[in-house]
Amino acid sequence: MKKILSVLLSVIFMLSCVSMFTYAEENEQQFNFVIKTEDIAIRDPSVLAYDGLYYMYGTGASTVAGYGCYVSRDLENWAGPFNVFEAEKAENFDGTGHYWAPECHYYQGNFYLFATYKSGTTGFRGTSVFKSESPLGPFVEISDGHITPHDTDNIDGTLYIDENGQPWMVYVCEWTTCFMGEGEMAVAKMSSDLTHFISAPKVIFHARSSAWSRGGVTDGPWLYKTSKGKLLMIWSSVTEHGYSIGIAESKNGKINGEWKQKFSRLYTGLYYDASNDIYEGGHGTIFETFDGRLMMSLHSPNYSDSEKGIHETAIFVELEDTGSTLRVKGISPGNRLIEKFATFIQMLDNWGYNIEYAIRKYLGVEP
Repeated sequence: MKKILSVLLSVIFMLSCVSMFTYAEENEQQFNFVIKTEDIAIRDPSVLAYDGLYYMYGTGASTVAGYGCYVSRDLENWAGPFNVFEAEKAENFDGTGHYWAPECHYYQGNFYLFATYKSGTTGFRGTSVFKSESPLGPFVEISDGHITPHDTDNIDGTLYIDENGQPWMVYVCEWTTCFMGEGEMAVAKMSSDLTHFISAPKVIFHARSSAWSRGGVTDGPWLYKTSKGKLLMIWSSVTEHGYSIGIAESKNGKINGEWKQKFSRLYTGLYYDASNDIYEGGHGTIFETFDGRLMMSLHSPNYSDSEKGIHETAIFVELEDTGSTLRVKGISPGNRLIEKFATFIQMLDNWGYNIEYAIRKYLGVEP
């Protein structure tokens, strides 16, 4: 009997070894980390750090209509792309294009994709929510079409969980359908299952609320709470030095409170070389690396030129949390002084615009 039991245990052990080898082999085949970051054409990169791997989602990361991601162990060498949602395979899906800015959030044991697409029914862009048990999908849309309002373009939705565990969505009211062509940032309370809004959206600021923004673009909100409890939002707009990232702060620490804009930008091409806009970049998201560094992903530059071999790609910038704000690690004080002067000049121009905007908004008169 002991002999038979010994043989059975040996067989089970051998089978388990074969199974483990097969799994490891399949995993190695699935994640063949041979693509360099600079060779990946991607916009709006958003990184989820989960279980020892970095999952980078973004516009253009899918090989079909829909959303995709790349996978890495070190933020330098990547496997992929992996299609996590394929529009043509989805039942009763209303998307017709503009598959933009997917972000993956781990929430209550599942993975949720907040992503933009254009609706075939309404003709507008909006943000929807998709759910999966795996960061690689397949994701299924759980909202009834766009969660955001259906009569305007509303893009770049992101998730924020407040101190009470209440989920919120912050999103962009795109300049394309906003008053006076001025993009806005809005927030709404979400249901616990993330399928719909349970409060009316509230506009918390518009593009030229900041001193540094030129034009009406609001892009890529991302929320971050500092080590001293300050609630910040990084967001992007166009400046005299191309696409850039600024910071807004909630005055009372509440997501739907009053927001003030930081005077200086967090990231701009001016820091590097004002004559070479390859360093311009934006649509940042923040994550922590497995070795404890605070990192911001963004795409740079904000354009592509096939003749010159230039394309948007992800770059990763280390940040410093000062307790009161965020800073890019290694930026010299001299460059920040130059930027503050340029921002002050821009602020003078914005004053006149904001007065006109407020009067027109009050009177309901569009230009």
